[in-house]
Amino acid sequence: TTAVALIYMYLKNFINKKKIEFYIPDRYEEGYGISYKGIDYAAENGFSLVIVLDCGIKAVDKIEYANERNIDFIICDHHRPGDEIPNAVAVLDSKRPDCQYPYKELSGCGVGFKLITALSMSLNRPIEEVYELLDLVAVRMAAAIVPTTGENRVRAYCGLMKKKKNPRP
Repeated sequence: TTAVALIYMYLKNFINKKKIEFYIPDRYEEGYGISYKGIDYAAENGFSLVIVLDCGIKAVDKIEYANERNIDFIICDHHRPGDEIPNAVAVLDSKRPDCQYPYKELSGCGVGFKLITALSMSLNRPIEEVYELLDLVAVRMAAAIVPTTGENRVRAYCGLMKKKKNPRP
């Protein structure tokens, strides 16, 4: 949920709120990750792009189902992929065998943070909008039990300082 909050809070700053929504699957009914019910929900409500966080790297069949329904996916995951990478618009996961990104221990929220950082740069938006959300990244890192080394250490420190200085409700 921290990763969803991160992306949603960033995007709602400059996208019409009627065009953005979040969806958290019911784990008991839909399982963990991308679900057919969630894809159907997107199709029925006119959404053409879904960003998934902390899941999706092995959802090959579900992404094919989404493609048949003209719904694009951006997958932000940090789990090890299977033999086949889903046919999504983008699959961001530093543990992909073909990924050259040097730091492999990001959380799913950390991958989402990298996505909004790149989006911010490509849209020439102030990077401070991204940094304002580092407290969410720090909370998720602790919950995901990812190593507090390298990039994670820097984000954890900055996120905790932000949380200490200006706590989010």
